[in-house]
Amino acid sequence: MSVAELLDGYTYDDYCFWEGNWELIEGHPVAMAPAPMRIHQDLVTEIVYELRGSLDDECEECVVSLENDWKINQNTVLRPDVIFTCDDEGEAYLTKAPKIIIEVISPSTAKNDEKIKFKIYEEEKVLYYILVYPDDLVAKAYRLEEGRYSKIGDFSREKLKFEDLECGLSLDFDRVFKRFRKR
Repeated sequence: MSVAELLDGYTYDDYCFWEGNWELIEGHPVAMAPAPMRIHQDLVTEIVYELRGSLDDECEECVVSLENDWKINQNTVLRPDVIFTCDDEGEAYLTKAPKIIIEVISPSTAKNDEKIKFKIYEEEKVLYYILVYPDDLVAKAYRLEEGRYSKIGDFSREKLKFEDLECGLSLDFDRVFKRFRKR
């Protein structure tokens, strides 16, 4: 048996005992990058702030949060940067596909975010997937249509309204990126 075969097959139970920051994709451990660059964390903060600010106060079943584990199945656990979810009763981790996932791209995560997670989120029926590029101050937004992601557009100064979601949610990218344009 090869070393690769011995490493296959990790499960959520294994994942729970690992030290450091990991994701688990189809039984394969994926080390998350060391602490992200400051702009990454600052953008995540701005995105959460903007989404939360647009959320209808009466919408008590929906939540905007960051870096929660999403246990997709026994051998796939992901930790998106930002999520918007409704009616998820999970306490230790997300149990349902979020309505929106936002990943802030860094050079070390770009391949996973643009290809591997893109496919997983599409298969798991995440309604919106948004990739944010800090170097370009642009976000690429995708919406699930007939089981496949269709690109909505590139956003830099525009507002994206999630009209098909409850709670009147929107994301104003002009406000998200505003303070970073001055650098």
